[in-house]
Amino acid sequence: MSNPIREKRLLDITGADDLEQLRVIREREQNKLAIQLSASPADEVVESLNELHDALIIQSLKLAENELARLGLGAPPVPYTYVLYGSGGRYEQTMHSDQDSGLVYEDAADQADEERFRTYFSQLAETVVRYLIGLGYPPCEGNVIASNPEWCLSLAEWKKKLDGWFADPSWENVRYLLIAADGRPVAGSLELAGKLQDHFFNDLLSHPVIARRMMENTLRHKVLVGVFGQLLTERYGEDAGSLDIKYGAYIPMVNAFRLLAVQAGIHETSTLKRIEALRQANLLTAEDADNAAEAFSFFLKMRMLTTVSDEEGQLIGTGKIPPEQLTKEMTAPLKKALKAGKKIQLRVQRELQRRFGGR
Repeated sequence: MSNPIREKRLLDITGADDLEQLRVIREREQNKLAIQLSASPADEVVESLNELHDALIIQSLKLAENELARLGLGAPPVPYTYVLYGSGGRYEQTMHSDQDSGLVYEDAADQADEERFRTYFSQLAETVVRYLIGLGYPPCEGNVIASNPEWCLSLAEWKKKLDGWFADPSWENVRYLLIAADGRPVAGSLELAGKLQDHFFNDLLSHPVIARRMMENTLRHKVLVGVFGQLLTERYGEDAGSLDIKYGAYIPMVNAFRLLAVQAGIHETSTLKRIEALRQANLLTAEDADNAAEAFSFFLKMRMLTTVSDEEGQLIGTGKIPPEQLTKEMTAPLKKALKAGKKIQLRVQRELQRRFGGR
């Protein structure tokens, strides 16, 4: 079924030939979606918002390719794919979104081509990252970004990097593997992206010890609901009384379903799609899947409410619901959703103990 609003939005973006036009479109469309959030299902708004982000990134890539052509570097010498990680990879970005990205390109036949490809794609990545900063997408604080040479590699180099992370399951390497598990191609060659994802899952099968490391990392953030169902809000500082919805609700569920899905060989990166795939694989009961999807959709909506503007008008995500918003009408569904999230976490913990022993 056609959606005139969606079609108009995409036409405006694909017709934009400079960054200023794209920035105006982003601000205008996000304002519209913010108004819709109070009246529409959260997952529908999140889907529209992420479609907007994707379209802006794709058009920025086209503008970056045009810029390199004007500089005399020509068109991309081989197929490549631009990959999103983090909430972008999971199709769960909010109004405020930073850049978690990588780039993978086809292998070269000889050393001369290798240097030529590296030069081109390094410059392409630097250009598009700069353009996206101009649109209001700040770079990833952890430097997981395509302009970092460590995240802009040929397919063979990427495979070698994944092999190294799996071979040495240090805390940092496991964190990178969990980031890689959320990788989603937003533009370019789907075949190339598929080869990289297949390599990830093949490596996972041949390194069973990595599962325990992933589980230990997954259980680091706890759902903020107490034994008696009370909300565990911030106790001290300027955020006293607020609830950390990002790290106390959203991230624990992201981590749990990522782990369950990856261990099951499920290639989906969206948390809601992972839940559905786990249901289809009979790894979640219909009741658990419905409860989890309902709770997670609620957390997505709550996360949207934590976006504010700073003194310069730049959107920032606090990740925390202030105490004045924790009304009686909000806390009842919030407690219900948190209890569902805690149940999932306990299930993952039991799985850890069943497979590997320990606490």
